Parts: sequence; C-alpha cells; structure tokens
Amino acid sequence: MLARTPHPSPGPTARAFHRFGNNRAALFGIGIIVPMLALIVSYPLWWTFKPNDIDLLAMNSGPTVTHWFGTDGVGRDVFARVLEGGRISLLVAIASTLISATIGFLVGAISALAGRWTDAVAMRFVDLVMTLPPVIFLLVLASIAGTGIWPTVIVISLLSWPLLSRMIRSRLLELRERDFVMASRGMGAGLTHLLFRHGLPNSIDILVVYATLQIANAILLEAGLSFLGLGIAPPAASWGNMLNAARSTAVLEQFPWQWLFPGGALVLAVLAINFIGDGLRDAFDPRAELN
Repeated sequence: MLARTPHPSPGPTARAFHRFGNNRAALFGIGIIVPMLALIVSYPLWWTFKPNDIDLLAMNSGPTVTHWFGTDGVGRDVFARVLEGGRISLLVAIASTLISATIGFLVGAISALAGRWTDAVAMRFVDLVMTLPPVIFLLVLASIAGTGIWPTVIVISLLSWPLLSRMIRSRLLELRERDFVMASRGMGAGLTHLLFRHGLPNSIDILVVYATLQIANAILLEAGLSFLGLGIAPPAASWGNMLNAARSTAVLEQFPWQWLFPGGALVLAVLAINFIGDGLRDAFDPRAELN
C-alpha cells in the first residue's frame, strides 16, 4: 500500500493572504474602493459632462436625472467634479507615497547597513525632521512649493518618510547580523547588493502596509492643503477645494449637495483604504503565526 505524500504547508506569504481574506473589514474596504476606482477611471467614457463644463441654465441645481449630484454655483456638474477630484487625489496620494517610500527605505536601509557613522548621522537627521511641528512644516513647505499637483506631491513626500525609515532600520539592524548577510559581506558584496538583494526583499511587508496606510493619509493631507488654498488650485477639481468652495453658510444650508458628495467620497475612500491597510498589517503581523 502506497504511502500518501503529505501536502507541503503553505508559505508565510500564503498564510498572510489567507488571514487577509478572512478579515471582513478589509474585504469591506475592497468592496468600497474597487467600484470607486472603476468609476473614477472610466467616467470620461460614459458621462456626458466634463468637470469644467458650465451649464448656465442649471446653476445651483439639485440632483436630477441630468446632473446626478447636482451642480455648483457656476453650473458645473458635481458628479464629474467629484470623480475628477478622486483622480487628482489618488494621483497625488500614490505618487507621494511612492516617493516617500523610496526615500524612507533608502535612508533606513543605508543607515542600518552602511556602518556606525552613517547610522549616527542618518538617524540624527531623521530625529531632526521628526521634531519639526508637522502642521507648521507642512504649511511652510506648501507656501514655498506653491500650488499644483506636483508641488503638492513633493510637499507630502517630504513630510511622510521619517517614520518608515525608522521601521526599515529596525528591521535591517537585526537582519545584518544573520549568517547569509555576513557571508555576503565576507565575499565582498557592496552596499547596493545588500540593499536590493537582502534589504528590500526582507522589508516588503513593511513597505506594503506603509504604502496602503500612507495613501489614505496623503489623501487627507492633499484635501487639507487644497481646502486651505495651498494644494490643488481651481479650476482643477479636488475634494479639498470643492469643500473650500462650499464652506459659506448659504451653500452649507441651501445647497448641501455641493459639500455632501465630495465630503462623502473623501470619507469613504479614506475609510476603505484604512480598512485594507489594517487588514494587511494584521495579516503580516508575525505574532499572528502564534494564534
């Protein structure tokens, strides 16, 4: 009688995604963000109005069959502007997250792997950046960089990387004492090899969780800057500047659709991404292996 071959146990990545699949909040977040992304990406193909098209006969019109989310004070379609605002907000969030993740990884990994003096200098610089008041630092950077998509990306990127660099350094300080890293050093491996052959693969879980949560944080930062007039400038649509345009008492009371829909889209997007980020963090948590 032939012995049965035991099935190989799933690897840590497969177990992590299995835990993620069992997280109802994370799945709920995916159920919200995927339809939103589909609408944001595809709306120019099927929606009649563009974000800056003006309908003089429908100024401050409430939701109708023609204008699903109503119009603003100059007759622009709120539905088109909400979706265009989502495009700009996600572009700013994703671009700034990629830049800040790159800076944070390089600073943290070089600090951990390049030697004692480099570690001391890099960490003192990180400490300096982290001691700056974030709100004041953000406003000063925004006033220097100016308004627009890419200045906003740069401002958010420069504010967001220090925490990641500390997490990467903490992970790689332990990694650099392992035998395979010491063997690589012994065979003459340079810093670039250590960074991308050993450092990056062993930091993927931190980078994935950071990127997911930072996208939600960047959306809020962009909305806040735009609300203050330091982010995306009109007539370009942004959830923040749409809320800024609707902040008067008359609009708040008489035309609530002008702030309700962009505000609702902002809240839903941030909640959904945070649910996904929390699910990924729990899934990649090493302590989950013990449960």
